[in-house]
Amino acid sequence: MWLKKLQLAIIEQNPELIDTLVREMPKFESVDDMKRAAALVSEALKLLHRLKNETASSLKQLKKHKDFLESTMQSQKNRLDITS
Repeated sequence: MWLKKLQLAIIEQNPELIDTLVREMPKFESVDDMKRAAALVSEALKLLHRLKNETASSLKQLKKHKDFLESTMQSQKNRLDITS
């Protein structure tokens, strides 16, 4: 059951569920189940690294857009400021 849940969490790209499942990893009764768990955990790790990189890239883009908007707003504010 745990293996299926982890597999679904990976397919759904659900990092919160992956974290929960890995923290609550059961004791496996067979070597085959241990091997499957190890393979799934490895895939989960790859997924989490990819999601982390995508998030970092998105954050960089957002920061660039924010900086651009702030600089645009500042230059417009200075042009309309007749008190200086």
